[in-house]
Amino acid sequence: MSTGHCLCGSVRYTLAETPSSFGACHCEKCRRFTGGIELGVNVMPGGITFDADETLKTFKSSDWAERGFCSHCGSSLFWRLTAPGPMQGMVVVCAGTLDSLDGLAFDTEVYVDNKPDNYTFAGERKQMTEADVLAMVGASS
Repeated sequence: MSTGHCLCGSVRYTLAETPSSFGACHCEKCRRFTGGIELGVNVMPGGITFDADETLKTFKSSDWAERGFCSHCGSSLFWRLTAPGPMQGMVVVCAGTLDSLDGLAFDTEVYVDNKPDNYTFAGERKQMTEADVLAMVGASS
């Protein structure tokens, strides 16, 4: 079990399973939401419990996803898949909000075809394009 919270602590969460890895998203929406590269941990539907007061807010960021944030401190917390299908409700938690990143492997990069050309990560990992991701989650752009 893993836990995390926003900067001010008003929004706290518990993951049902301790994650083993995280990935990076290079899409424009994630870059704008986090102010940089989003490092995220995939949490399957039902795998997260929030302990929050009214400060946890969501914003519909596309036809197939919403983003969660703390309205008190402004911390970006997650994006959630809202499109119908078997993965509906999947949450990608912003990895920096976890209480510990110890032992997590950096294993995936998504939206690699949208990555700005001014940076790259060292090492090898699974890479997916925008089309790959949209097909996986059953959404359209």
